[in-house]
Amino acid sequence: MLSSKPSAESEIASSSTGLLPGEKASAIVWKLAWPAVALNSLQVINTLIDRWFIGHLPKEALAAHGTALTVMFLMFSLAMAIGTGATALVSRAFGAGKTHELKMSAKQALSLAIIIGIVFTGLGLLGAAPSARFFVPPGQTETARLMTEFLVAYGLGLPAIYVVQTLAGSLRGIGDTKSPMYISGIQILVHILLNVVLIPGPRELAIGLTIPGFNLGLKGAGIALSLSAWVAALIYLAYAVRTPLGSQWAIQKPRWSWVVRILRIAIPAAGMAILRVGSFMAFALILTRIPDGDKAEVAIAAMSVGLAIESIMFMPAFGLSMAAASLVGQSLGMKRPERAERLAWTAGHHGAVVTAIIAIPVFVLAHPIALAMVGAKPDIAAEAALLIQALAVTEIFFAYGMVMTGAMQGAGDTVRPMWITITTTWLMRVPATFVFVIMMGYGAAAAWIVMSITQAIHGALSMEVFRRGRWKTKKV
Repeated sequence: MLSSKPSAESEIASSSTGLLPGEKASAIVWKLAWPAVALNSLQVINTLIDRWFIGHLPKEALAAHGTALTVMFLMFSLAMAIGTGATALVSRAFGAGKTHELKMSAKQALSLAIIIGIVFTGLGLLGAAPSARFFVPPGQTETARLMTEFLVAYGLGLPAIYVVQTLAGSLRGIGDTKSPMYISGIQILVHILLNVVLIPGPRELAIGLTIPGFNLGLKGAGIALSLSAWVAALIYLAYAVRTPLGSQWAIQKPRWSWVVRILRIAIPAAGMAILRVGSFMAFALILTRIPDGDKAEVAIAAMSVGLAIESIMFMPAFGLSMAAASLVGQSLGMKRPERAERLAWTAGHHGAVVTAIIAIPVFVLAHPIALAMVGAKPDIAAEAALLIQALAVTEIFFAYGMVMTGAMQGAGDTVRPMWITITTTWLMRVPATFVFVIMMGYGAAAAWIVMSITQAIHGALSMEVFRRGRWKTKKV
């Protein structure tokens, strides 16, 4: 039992290896990680299919989507921050065997997430048009119109997205990574089917059958995202009743003491997300100011495609990051910080190895992969391939950074990862990109190199901060 006291032999084993007798670090990590890795693989496939549909729309739609990604990442990252708080609190209570606190952590996190999701829906709807006017270069009215429509459609799904991320985080806190895999698998299937129906027009197959289509283009992609999120949210709420989390249907009034506990973890995580996404916005804004307007549009579109393909490389590390967060929180709840440290480093090493195995063929095949994604747009494919290859060179560091950040967040330590993000994005990436792209005129290729170097620095800093071990004494 998690709440039982260890024996003397266990204490000796734990002090020397960090693990209890009979425990194997790799087996413990992958037991939680493989469903998360499988889920991320599905999400990567979903993202690539999504980009394939959008990539075959007119160039204006692809540029609008590439610009909208920064706003989307911001809204989604804030939902992830609440999920991070839920994972830290639930996993700590689960490790300590405190059932009542576990349930309260999940309920209070969900209530807070729903309120924030509704607020951001309103802000997103009001801010869609101004965002498009700000980020889209002057004169590209069609791109701005498409971006506005997409953001409005996406914004309507934000409450559901917040429910999904929070309940998924709570389930990971109790060591359940399989259920999110299955539920998100359903969400992805619904999303793909909606893409097929909503984005293109009707198509007639060779066998004489006609596939219906509403021909909504980029707006259809936004609607598909929102509707699939609502389906997943309802399934999560129905399933939670069967888990130690208990029923989540009745929304509780957030209690101030719980709000403080959750936000103490979530605000720095959200700050990190805002800073990271804000740096992407600034990065994209610099690209839009490339003197040649056509090259600017190509660079923005290439960034959308390149980052989608990059997700192939880091998907195992993302899954291992989720496992590390849960295991660190549970181990600290068990009063075993050495176990937490051992499991986190195991997850980090495995993430780096698997990432390297994937990054090598992606580097070699970058151009044909990019060309397949965008169809007859060789200029965008060539630029996207340069971005992919630049990122592949330092993707191992990105994997380490992702896993060690997840481990620290699982401990409730979200402040130090936030400062790492400030250092590597706002103090390094954005200024360097401005200097090399705008002031020195080296174009998008210089931006891709800067992004690659700064993600390597981010990974190295994350490893060093985790090694120092101050996360072990974090109170939640």
